[in-house]
Amino acid sequence: MTAAHHLTADDVVKALALPERARVDQRVPKKMLAEHGAPTATDRRLLTDGIEELQWIAALKPGTVAIPEHRADGHEYLEVAVLSVQVRATHGKASQWLRLAELVHRAVPYPVLLIQTLVPSATATPDDGPPRPPAQLALSLAHKRAAQNEVGKVVLDGELVLSELLGPGPSAASVGGPLLEAMALDRQPHQDLMALYQGWMDCFTAAEAARVTGNFRLPDGTTAAAAQREALRACQRLEQEAARLRSQAAKERQIAKQVDLNLELQRLDARLRAARAQL
Repeated sequence: MTAAHHLTADDVVKALALPERARVDQRVPKKMLAEHGAPTATDRRLLTDGIEELQWIAALKPGTVAIPEHRADGHEYLEVAVLSVQVRATHGKASQWLRLAELVHRAVPYPVLLIQTLVPSATATPDDGPPRPPAQLALSLAHKRAAQNEVGKVVLDGELVLSELLGPGPSAASVGGPLLEAMALDRQPHQDLMALYQGWMDCFTAAEAARVTGNFRLPDGTTAAAAQREALRACQRLEQEAARLRSQAAKERQIAKQVDLNLELQRLDARLRAARAQL
């Protein structure tokens, strides 16, 4: 696998090892995205001005990957789309980067694996601040379900999950290669398309856990994957709480309260170590 700091969208597509019959390789007009995925005028401008190009890479469905569709409990996974979007350097700010990913997922009625890259530019910078740190390649997923109040409409089911393959810290370099190797199509569950998609979700969870532990470990089975997800959430909650307590302790002037806060931090650190051990 290519070193993570040299990874490209083409490397991701190659690592997925998709069958040729699943390839589409067609450009998607931005106008289509703006019509279907932009609830506000601001979002429409973001799609129109922020996207350089959107490519439909592949369509994964029973006839192209020999994996059955899934229909149950408001979820219809009849097809999984693999898309690649190039974001202009003028729109590389973190909030724009994340919102663009969400809008693309919302615009497509099928579950999407989105490959997102930032177009390099020596001169362009966002109007409202410095450019985003060099997280120039990311993958994102979002489960979908039928809308409860609108027949025929599909909405996101849970939060968008995004994993950076290029980032400002060393963790992206250590995670990118193992993550892509784990995401190969033939390594995913094949009972149906929702199971395939969840397999990719579990790869993302393993990658986020590896950013904490330094060791990429793919869980063995759905129970282990759920446990890893819960341990990761616990780590994130505890880290946020620890940061809040450290900030509070730094501002505290009364010695007795400082002691109490430091004791609470020690207990929290012990819980955090225990949660990390479950990753």
